[in-house]
Amino acid sequence: MHTDWDKLRPVLFESIGDTIYLVSVAFVVGGVIGLFLGTALYTTRRGGLLANAPVNVLLNVLVNVVRPIPFIILLAALGPVTLQVVGTTIGRDAAAFVMIVAASFGVARIVEQNLVTVDPGVIEAARACGAGPLRIIATLLIPEALGPLILGYTFVVIAIVDMSAMAGTVGGGGLGNFALVYGYQRFNWQATFVAMLIIVIGVQGVQFFGNWLARKVLRR
Repeated sequence: MHTDWDKLRPVLFESIGDTIYLVSVAFVVGGVIGLFLGTALYTTRRGGLLANAPVNVLLNVLVNVVRPIPFIILLAALGPVTLQVVGTTIGRDAAAFVMIVAASFGVARIVEQNLVTVDPGVIEAARACGAGPLRIIATLLIPEALGPLILGYTFVVIAIVDMSAMAGTVGGGGLGNFALVYGYQRFNWQATFVAMLIIVIGVQGVQFFGNWLARKVLRR
């Protein structure tokens, strides 16, 4: 099948822009929220810096409930919440909101798992020197786990790209929607391949950068 790229090129560029927007917003906002949630999960556990059993149980339940839900189902399930927050359940912003929610809880567990690897003896030494919980978190806990956290966040970016591919189901656009509408549904395998190639190149770039940055941090 002949592909008229004069017509498809503007749509492709718009789809690339939609994907970059969705991934960037979900990664930045979800990454920050997830960092706070993950740190809270770690510090409120028994024996932690801010030990608080009820809060820890509540956070664990929330993370365990939201994380396993497939993104396409989460889009539908959060419809009423999305409507209240964004004002609509369709479009790029609606998709971005649900992606932020999914990314936040995914990041939270990754952050918690990486913070667990920090030597408890180092934390106890800091507490013995009189350092407060917030100071320990900001100047010791996060920096000590920074290398693994970077690798964890790199994995999250790739997961968010996967989510963005489904944004088209609610009118969010993106390369996934381009591949489906202008490729698969029209039997235009060239358009599908181009969209897939762009996603693969982007993901590989993020993976290489994340690996490089993590190695640089770990060598300090």
